[in-house]
Amino acid sequence: MNNSNRRHAPPKAGAMIEALRGLGYTTASALADIIDNSIAARASRVDINFVWQEEQSRIEIQDNGTGMDAACLDKAMRLGELNPLDEREESDLGRFGMGLKTASFSQCRSLTVATTQNNQFSCLRWDLDVLVESSGDGWFMLEGPSDTGLPLVEPVKNIDHGTLVLWEKLDRIFTDGFNSNDFLDLLDQVERHLAMVFHRYLEDKGQRFEIYINGNRVKPWDPFMTGHPAKSWNSPLASQATQGGTVDVECHVLPHKDRLTDKEFESAGGPDGWTAQQGFYVYRNRRLLLAGSWLGLGRGRSWTKEEAHRLARIRLDIPNTVDSDWKIDIRKATARPPVNMRKWLMRLAEDTRARARKTFASRGRPARTGHGQTVVQAWRADQTSGGVRYRVDDAHPAVRAVLDDAGSLLPQIKAMLRILEETIPVQPIWLDTAENKETPRTGFDGEAPSEVVEVLTVMYQNLTRKKGFSAEAAKSKLLQTEPFHDYPQLVTSLIESA
Repeated sequence: MNNSNRRHAPPKAGAMIEALRGLGYTTASALADIIDNSIAARASRVDINFVWQEEQSRIEIQDNGTGMDAACLDKAMRLGELNPLDEREESDLGRFGMGLKTASFSQCRSLTVATTQNNQFSCLRWDLDVLVESSGDGWFMLEGPSDTGLPLVEPVKNIDHGTLVLWEKLDRIFTDGFNSNDFLDLLDQVERHLAMVFHRYLEDKGQRFEIYINGNRVKPWDPFMTGHPAKSWNSPLASQATQGGTVDVECHVLPHKDRLTDKEFESAGGPDGWTAQQGFYVYRNRRLLLAGSWLGLGRGRSWTKEEAHRLARIRLDIPNTVDSDWKIDIRKATARPPVNMRKWLMRLAEDTRARARKTFASRGRPARTGHGQTVVQAWRADQTSGGVRYRVDDAHPAVRAVLDDAGSLLPQIKAMLRILEETIPVQPIWLDTAENKETPRTGFDGEAPSEVVEVLTVMYQNLTRKKGFSAEAAKSKLLQTEPFHDYPQLVTSLIESA
């Protein structure tokens, strides 16, 4: 190479940092990046304090990890010190070596890190206002805290090990009109996000790890409702070996709203609500990277988030050796599966989506009785070359009874049923479901028991008086028939009193 053709072109510090501030972090995702470093330092506790002092407000993040010596702190505070292509430890939660700085700069103009290791204290600071005023390259890191930060870092000198990250000049948080209530709302948003991102660490009984926000312990939020008795389905663990390591997938269908208490339903909806939280949950070393995404999968076009699939959630674990293949970004907020894994993932997702749709449509009720017998349903879906068509099932006892006794009215009754089939208000039902976030009420839901008993009586008398069923056989028949399989007590009491 001809050296005369090269030109030294370092970036201007102030301009470069301001550009990095626009990477798109939220306060919650920025704090999650800081906590990654605490976990890497083998901390068992992280304390986050939101301190309201109007424009002088600050956020403190302190852990009890191993801390850093002076050389390590200097390296951690430099931008571009680590190469993302370098091999990392298997448990490493980072990749770019930029998280501490870019996450912090996205929220504040002054970043102070004070740390103690083996009773040796070190403290360095970046101040963006100083960088703006610097001449030349201007990459000047400051030693020691600011005047306002001095009393805050002093206690760090008296601990054996641990690190304090201090955010001051919160200009990206304190915009026009921001007040103390907004600050409290922000605290709640952060708590919900961290409860989700680190839930597997917080749940781990064997390796204690806790996060506290203003003294309150963050409780884990499990997207998959593990162990809930009304859980519809979850798959066995599926694994796929890749050149970079093994990818594991576990599919889940959550319970329908009708199978949950109001408190359980609200909690399971997650930070963004039921519809938004559907899809893949991508983890790297148990740390959640991406929550609720279909990862651009789909046939013909990418799947969108629809009400019918809101019960589908899929856990996907990748090793930290495939970041490049999965296009993990610096914020740990996006992921795209490599081409050679898309068909496998799509097959698993299609099965999960179909199961979730069925559970959603059936309101979580089983299509079989407690004895494993198939429930006779009033409607069936016929797949044709032109698409799906819904038909009244003439095997249903109520329908069969009318057809058998129709006599000369049979052609008119069949014509009536066909008209009902061809005029199902599909679009209004779809709109009501989309707008109300819930399927329309069916199966006598919300009706008085007397309404159910009235119809049951007609059905029972037809079976016993006209069809020759015994009382026990009629009871069994009704318990296998939609929607009466959901009312076993009414069926039993009706027959016993007859």
